[in-house]
Amino acid sequence: MATSQFSASCSRARAFPHYESRSRLIDFTCRSSKSKLFLIRSLNRKPLRRSFSVKSVSSEPTQKLKDPIADEEVSTTLNSLTTDAASVASSIKYHAEFTPSFSPERLDLPKAYFATAQSVRDSLIIKWNATYDYYEKLNVKQAYYLSMEFLQGRALLNAVGNLELRGAYAEALNKLGHKLEEIASQEPDAALGNGGLGRLASCFLDSLATLNYPAWGYGLRYRYGLFKQLITKDGQEEVAEDWLESGNPWEIVRNDVSYPVKFYGKVVTGSDGIRHWIGGEDIKAVAHDVPIPGYKTKTTINLRLWSTKAPSEDFDLNSFNSGEHTKAYEALGNAEKICYVLYPGDESIEGKVLRLKQQYTLCSASLQDIIARFERRSGASVNWEEFPEKVAVQMNDTHPTLCIPELMRILIDLKGLSWKDAWNITQRTVAYTNHTVLPEALEKWSFELMQKLLPRHIEIIQMIDEEVIGTIISEYGTADYDLLEKKLKEMRILENVDFPEAYADILVKPKEIEPVEDVEKVESVNEEDKLDEEDKLEEDKIGEESPDEKEQVLPEPVPEPPKLVRMANLCVVGGHAVNGVAEIHSEIVKEEVFNSFYQLWPEKFQNKTNGVTPRRWMRFCNPDLSEIITKWIGTEEWVLDTEKLADLRKFTDNEDLHTQWRAAKRSNKLKVVSLIKEKTGYSVSPDALFDVQVKRIHEYKRQLLNILGIVYRYKQMKEMTASERKEKFVPRVCIFGGKAFATYVQAKRIVKFITDVGATINHDPEIGDLLKVIFVPDYNVSVAELLIPASELSQHISTAGMEASGTSNMKFSMNGCILIGTLDGANVEIREEVGEDNFFLFGAKAHEIADLRKERAEGKFVPDPRFEEVKEFVRSGVFGPYNYDEMIGSLEGNEGYGRADYFLVGKDFPSYLECQEKVDEAYRDQKKWTRMSILNTAGSYKFSSDRTIHEYAKDIWNIQPVELP
Repeated sequence: MATSQFSASCSRARAFPHYESRSRLIDFTCRSSKSKLFLIRSLNRKPLRRSFSVKSVSSEPTQKLKDPIADEEVSTTLNSLTTDAASVASSIKYHAEFTPSFSPERLDLPKAYFATAQSVRDSLIIKWNATYDYYEKLNVKQAYYLSMEFLQGRALLNAVGNLELRGAYAEALNKLGHKLEEIASQEPDAALGNGGLGRLASCFLDSLATLNYPAWGYGLRYRYGLFKQLITKDGQEEVAEDWLESGNPWEIVRNDVSYPVKFYGKVVTGSDGIRHWIGGEDIKAVAHDVPIPGYKTKTTINLRLWSTKAPSEDFDLNSFNSGEHTKAYEALGNAEKICYVLYPGDESIEGKVLRLKQQYTLCSASLQDIIARFERRSGASVNWEEFPEKVAVQMNDTHPTLCIPELMRILIDLKGLSWKDAWNITQRTVAYTNHTVLPEALEKWSFELMQKLLPRHIEIIQMIDEEVIGTIISEYGTADYDLLEKKLKEMRILENVDFPEAYADILVKPKEIEPVEDVEKVESVNEEDKLDEEDKLEEDKIGEESPDEKEQVLPEPVPEPPKLVRMANLCVVGGHAVNGVAEIHSEIVKEEVFNSFYQLWPEKFQNKTNGVTPRRWMRFCNPDLSEIITKWIGTEEWVLDTEKLADLRKFTDNEDLHTQWRAAKRSNKLKVVSLIKEKTGYSVSPDALFDVQVKRIHEYKRQLLNILGIVYRYKQMKEMTASERKEKFVPRVCIFGGKAFATYVQAKRIVKFITDVGATINHDPEIGDLLKVIFVPDYNVSVAELLIPASELSQHISTAGMEASGTSNMKFSMNGCILIGTLDGANVEIREEVGEDNFFLFGAKAHEIADLRKERAEGKFVPDPRFEEVKEFVRSGVFGPYNYDEMIGSLEGNEGYGRADYFLVGKDFPSYLECQEKVDEAYRDQKKWTRMSILNTAGSYKFSSDRTIHEYAKDIWNIQPVELP
């Protein structure tokens, strides 16, 4: 257990505990008068008092501390932050000299970045400590957001923007001979996530801080991230991320905040009748805290990341000195590797064990931390019934599912609560966000593996499963066995596991009673059958081999189905709320994925359409467009209240706005032209239509549909004269980006195919600037911050019903990019808000998909001739010698694994081509296109993560904003 939480003193007190010696410290450390003045100011500030508590007023709409002296201290401390350029420059120089990570010779870019980040962090720490000191005194209810991913992006520009210090830092760095943008470019993206799941979590943290909600994020500190993507002649290659190679100036290691985490071992019953988990492998989870500042607010919340290690005594010194170095380090290596890589490959049993260890480490360390905070704030008398009134735990997808049995274990085994009380508290505390309808993402873990790794948790899960069985029998009875069997099959947490003893006799299928037939008739038939059987036996004996001549063939044994733990079912059962992330997705969750649960507990199910922060994704990454918006609607309040973006609709036909709008877009496109040249070596024209699809590479997201459409476009061009090409086609730069999981072979084939097509088209002199295909390597948040403002058409073309929501579609729309897509995920709501005429729609609808797959299986699907043409064109070898038969083969046939075009690329191909023709037509009319672009930005007001967080806070977490004085 942690020895302490946030320190009771401010950072200056931690750094300089001996105030009586401070004058000597100042003289020794500060060579310049400005540095000395800066340090004197820091030391002279009174530390915040941390000793008294205040009764919670969490039921009030906005919670305020009632102690005027404390209010004054908090306010005085926060208002004493220096914001002028001279003080900022002194702070940067101070950190360059006295918080060095580099040699002292000169203030080059990497060193200047670290010093600048540490200077900003000083301001964050003061607000950070004040925020949590205030929460501590109020004893407010807090939300805790647990996620395996937080795709943060770079922190510097976001931090100075939220703190309203961008101007001061730009001026200060200019005085020191640097530009703020150059300094910011030195920061590597934090490799803590991969896709929309992690980016959503980061947007939520930004909104929570901005809206003054008391909340923390919890995740893991991955040393090597997912991977860094290289694009070579062989396609995608993966190497380890190096984001921590030079350290991370934004994090603070809390060496005093660590918790034990156990694996393996066994469970025994003590003399007190309590179950004890003993033995096994013990590691330590250590906290690394990252401050998350709100925009134009004093609130700064926390992202706590766990790293893992073993205690020093686990280093086997005897083995090391005997030359067995690997054996000596084994325990330390096993502990540390838990936080090496995000989503380690799980094809092997070792990979599965490592993934499960990751998930349990996140849940166990986070819950121990949350409980320690609850106990500390409760004081001498802890009332566990109040736990759900002070704590809300949100599980971001199924990765943190082990929170449910872990909270039960702590409450029962360590805190002495009864099963009934612990179960009631757990269900009132925990909630679950579902992010997918894909079966492989609704996690199922091997029962045997979990039993071995987490023996106490599997006992608890078995008891929860028994609770579920009892609830189902109570609800549906045993008269209709077929109905009962169906409900149990769908709703049990354990799959292919025997029923518990308490229900073994009840859940036996009754034998069917055969109807009584005419006795004489039956005897007559039986006699005839007997004679026929005897004749057949005589015939078989003729020419039959003797036993020595013929081997006896035994039937193949039928393998037993694997015993599994269904994590999504456990989430639904163990939590008080289940939400989807877009309206169409939430309906699929209720009507298909969890329909039986919805019928039983309809009140649990909600929709919370995803959102994105307008600070990072508009105000900071697209300053030119932001200034135009502010000018035309007459206020910058849209950054906090995106509903004001709708005011742009008044000016959609204004020619002056059109001119400014197009100028901002071209300026952003020029930045991407430079990015493409730097990353790929290709030169592209800023006058072409920038057509972008950037997201995780997956078959259901259908990058294959996009690139096959481009191939068809190229084939058509090659069959035309130069003048015909120019007349028919609008110049395009087709940009792809995204990572294919390292073991996802088909996705990696698609990456290879895109780069091969690009290599052919981009070097074809007949085509020139009329068509370019670019794959931007190692797509991340920083690349997105350049690509999204420059994009004019963005592709969100997943098979309908398979994308839960998407968030990149919202970012593109906010930045005036027009979408082409299916009626899937948040596309449905975006199209409603921006207007049907301002969205390019194609493809089958979600409710049609099942019948279309059935039609394919029955051999009734007739492919479009253009689809057959494009497949043959690929097979002709025009894009190089690589054999794409496996990739193309996945689009052919009517059945079989990896066949039969499961994602309906061929079905949607003709409507996709026709829709792209409409895109060309619209882009030729720049006035119409600009109007569509403005209406996309105006209609994106609904998709701010601020709105989403307000809904979570009100409907699921029951927390209130807490505004610092």
